[in-house]
Formats: sequence, structure tokens, C-alpha cells
Amino acid sequence: MMASGLQQTDRNSEQALEAAWKKLPAEYRLPEHVPTLAEAQAYCRKLAESHYENFHVATWFLPKRLRPHFQSIYAYCRISDDLGDEVGDAQQSLALLDFWNGELDACYRGVTRHPVFVALAETVRACNIPKGPFADLLVAFRQDQTVTRYRTMQDVFGYCRNSANPVGRLVLYACGHREPELFRLSDFTCTALQLANFWQDVHEDYLRDRIYLPLADMERFGVREEQIRDRCFTPEFRRLMEHEVAYTQELFASGMALLGRVDKELAVDLALFSRGGQEILRAIAKQDYDVLRSRPVISKPRKAALLLRAFAARLTARQAP
Repeated sequence: MMASGLQQTDRNSEQALEAAWKKLPAEYRLPEHVPTLAEAQAYCRKLAESHYENFHVATWFLPKRLRPHFQSIYAYCRISDDLGDEVGDAQQSLALLDFWNGELDACYRGVTRHPVFVALAETVRACNIPKGPFADLLVAFRQDQTVTRYRTMQDVFGYCRNSANPVGRLVLYACGHREPELFRLSDFTCTALQLANFWQDVHEDYLRDRIYLPLADMERFGVREEQIRDRCFTPEFRRLMEHEVAYTQELFASGMALLGRVDKELAVDLALFSRGGQEILRAIAKQDYDVLRSRPVISKPRKAALLLRAFAARLTARQAP
């Protein structure tokens, strides 16, 4: 009887997995044949360049030898995120994430099938990256399927610890850094970036039944969930957003010391992403903290200015002795 129940559970999991794959791009599935390293790296490069313009631009400033590693890390993060966010069914997403976690475990045992893991295995080998940060990301994406509200900012931090901070640590590992103090500074910046994205997408997240504004802060400032639903901007909501933006700016400031502790080329990339997050906060303030009416975005002139500044800094870094 027990064996029959287990078989039924396995069949249900397989059916959920198959149904979930149909909702995602066909190229995300396991290929019929294991790709070569060159094919896998080309797959990751294409994914990185076609899915996220800012990431593609940032790789301009990286040493050429590091680009394949950043692209494989990005591809892993991109697909992991999509497995959790683009399916629309919690059980199916959890089945996909369990499958992906199994592929990660196999990768660290030396067995790879998917192009992302073929490329990632080389990155892990070349950069000596532990499995922890990759696994932590999957913890966060699973959490998104079951937790949709956070009581305190410390609870939000707990989510960021798995959803955002591992990305910064992976960047540092790929560049040869393992100092605990650098990880701590990176965590400030990555958490701030995650929060800036949350404040930018308050209403969009609500449409996915997620609220990352701490409930305790909402209560403190007299903001109800219905206001987010109805896009009802009030003085109370403005004060709430002013508080969250100011707090996030402090986190960015705490992480800025990282730029002086890494090599100049990496500092250019880190500064670009950090200033991009700070620009989101400025865009929120510019529209009087009303993130319910429309999603704050960085204007094209500001993006151009950020890129020009990064390009100038890159030239300076190259010329420095």
C-alpha cells in the first residue's frame, strides 16, 4: 500500500514537471545530447545578451577572460528565477525548482546535462566556487511560492539573504575574492538593490499576490493592503515610501566601501549596478514616492550618463599603473 502511494506521488510530480516545462521557453529543457563546453558557453552568452540589457552592457567593462563565467552565472540565475516566477502555479514551480536543484547537485558531482550546468561546471572549476550561493538562490525562489507577506524588515532581510546576497558573493568568487569583510559589504549593496526593486514594483508584485513592504511598517504609517490593490496614493503611503527609500539609501552607503577594496576593473561594474539602484530610488522620489500610479524608471539620459561615467572610469582603470 505504501509503495503504491509513493508511486502515485512520483507520477504526480512527473506530471506537474511536464506541465510546467510547457509554460517555459523550449530552450530551457534538457537537450537530447549533452552540449560541448563551447556550445554551452554560447548558450549562456545568448541568454545573457538577450534577456537583460544592463547585464550585457556591464560585461563590456569586464576582463574578457571573466565574461564566460559571468554569463554562466547569469544564465543559472535567470533560468532559476524563471522557474519560480514564470509558471503561474506554485506546485509546478516547486517541481521545477526541485529538478533544477537536482541538476545543481549533479553538477557538483561532475555530472552535467543541461548547457547551463555544462558551462557552470567550468566556472565552478576555474573560480573554485562553493555550491552554497547557488543553492541559496533556489531556497529564495521556493520561498516565493509559499510566502507572500513579511512581518518585519528583518523578515525581508531573511529573504534577501537568499535571493540577492548570493549574487554578489558569486561575483566576488568569480573575481577571486573570498574575504569575509568583502562579502559583508557586498551584502549591503545587494540587499539595497533588492529593496530598490521591491519599492519600484510595489503594485506589480501585488498583482502576483506578493507584498514586500513590511507589514509592521505599513501598520506604523497607517497604510492598508487595499490601498496597494486600488492604487490609492495617500500622504500616509508617501511617508511609508519616504521611510523605505531613506533606509535603502543608507544600505547603499554602507556598501560603497566595497568599491575601494576590489580591483579597479571590478569596481567599475559594481559601481554601475550600485548607482543604477540609487537611480531607481531617485526616480521614486522624483515622482513624489507614488509608485502606485506608475512604475518609476530611470530615464534614458540618466542611463546614458551612468554608462558614460562607467566607461570613463574603465579607461582610467586601464591606464592606472
